Amino acid sequence: MSEQATTRDPDKRSGLLASAGVFSSLTLVSRVLGYVRDAAIFIVFGAGGITDAFLVAFRFPNFLRRLFAEGAFSQAFVPVLADVKTRDGAEQAREVISRVAGPLLAVLGVITVIGILAAPWLIAVFAPGFVGDARFETAGDLLRITFPYIFFISATALCAGVLNTFGRFALPALAPALLNLSLIAAALWLAPYFDEPIHALAWGVFIAGVAQLGVHLIALKRLGLLPRPRIHLQHPAVKRVTNLMAPALLGSSVIQVNLLIDTVIASLLADGSISWLYLSDRFVELPVGLFAIALSVVLLPRLSQHHSTGDHSRFNDALSWGGGGVILLALPCFAGLVILGDALFATLLQYREFTDFDTRMAAASLTAYALGLPAFMLVKVLNAGLFARQDTRLPTRIAVIAMLANLAMNLAFLGVWRLAGWGAEHAALALATCLAAWLQCRLLYLGVKRKGYAIPADLWRTGRRCLIATAVMAAVLLAVTPDAAAWRAWTALERIAALFGLVAAGALIYAATLYAVGFRKRMLDVPSS
Repeated sequence: MSEQATTRDPDKRSGLLASAGVFSSLTLVSRVLGYVRDAAIFIVFGAGGITDAFLVAFRFPNFLRRLFAEGAFSQAFVPVLADVKTRDGAEQAREVISRVAGPLLAVLGVITVIGILAAPWLIAVFAPGFVGDARFETAGDLLRITFPYIFFISATALCAGVLNTFGRFALPALAPALLNLSLIAAALWLAPYFDEPIHALAWGVFIAGVAQLGVHLIALKRLGLLPRPRIHLQHPAVKRVTNLMAPALLGSSVIQVNLLIDTVIASLLADGSISWLYLSDRFVELPVGLFAIALSVVLLPRLSQHHSTGDHSRFNDALSWGGGGVILLALPCFAGLVILGDALFATLLQYREFTDFDTRMAAASLTAYALGLPAFMLVKVLNAGLFARQDTRLPTRIAVIAMLANLAMNLAFLGVWRLAGWGAEHAALALATCLAAWLQCRLLYLGVKRKGYAIPADLWRTGRRCLIATAVMAAVLLAVTPDAAAWRAWTALERIAALFGLVAAGALIYAATLYAVGFRKRMLDVPSS
């Protein structure tokens, strides 16, 4: 972000901003449907043990998706593909796509078969608190149905990486909406046809995986980029992707590893703990998905191209632009989630099976997670800067440190919570994840700085302006937000109207204060190199 705009730079960030806007706006559609999905699930099934069983069965393939498909694979594959496309042209890029698709699909097939066969053992390892009660058998049955999702969605990630590299961001951003639509239909209409209604959700996941892969394959065929999978492990591009992936498995998705650790420990706590953590994580994921992932997705191919051509000035400009965008958006989102947590759950979920107690428990962990929101978002951009340089070893070392710190803090904070008798023990796990994210963010920034990146002065000024605007917005929201008793007494329409009014007022106050302290739209551009 810059104090001065430029119209002379042929590589100005307006293209990046437009691409991020497309990705973000279409992701918003999917995210809104995601909250409708969660509302349908928790209003119909509640936040008890049976819902915990489904979330564990879904979290495991979803975890592998983020760790492997959207994480390590995408962040290794896209820079290699962008480099080949830049240096050797589109025809060689098509060859790379086919060569990479072969071993990827073979590995995915083996993992999927093993996962289905080993479902009971996986539940015992990742949800040890389920062993010995009814949730264990239910979760194992559900996992057998949901596990193939990792095959479908990882193949989809390959297709999405190709589309993003060729400048097609819309479909990869919108396709996740198919998962939400499928689960909404399963909860509302398919569930009554099952002896155990929760099984409908698992089949909804399976169907969504098939649908997402199908629409991506159709898009690639229309562009003439449909891969013809071939296994050739000695192909230079395959070796480069493999070498980059190996250390990136942890480095790209340590936050997801930490969330899985939270699930393991939460399975040992009160019934509903997994559901409360899941819901609070979902609200934190909204700004991460809308803004940070959008920025990192459009930045990664551009950063890779600048690194490939040796244009370090533009590389640093683009990275600064991404960091400034995160600061601009993360701070007000963090404040809004902390202040309006109870209101969000009361308005969107507190009906039928979802109780006032569930609202208070979910809001407690949301507050803890929200404290780490700026770090969650900055990690995405900083990782993109390192992965674009095809450096995966440093993020991996940092990821291991953060993951071990998270585990240690989980145990320490949980012990403190119990000794103090504070209740809401699951919130201790969320707080540990938050602090681990800040540690990872700090270490990643130092790593990027050692490679020649420095925060420009105008980015510091932007940060100060955003802090002032966030403080003003928070003060007003704290003064006018009704207490929990008022939300419980209102009808659904009254809650929705009040929440919408508060969110709109907060956004207007933030924007107006930013303008008052000197922020202007032109500062979204970066200076020419």
